[in-house]
Amino acid sequence: MNRPEREAAVRRIMERSVPSVPPGLYAEAVRRGGRMLRRRRAARRLLWLLLATVTVAFVVWALLVQPWVEPPSETTPPLTDW
Repeated sequence: MNRPEREAAVRRIMERSVPSVPPGLYAEAVRRGGRMLRRRRAARRLLWLLLATVTVAFVVWALLVQPWVEPPSETTPPLTDW
């Protein structure tokens, strides 16, 4: 079958009958779509909350530990008794 014959066959099939949709399919699709959107929104909020919690925990840790400050040197003894 070449391309024009395939197109003609598809047109005949599409023009032959009106597609029928089962009753209640639209309502079921809307219900499922709404549920999917609520779940995505809840997951997105949970991830943002987790990100904010991790950020706050990191900032608190960094302020307490201060990893950017060099630790005092322990290789030389302290100068005392001059």
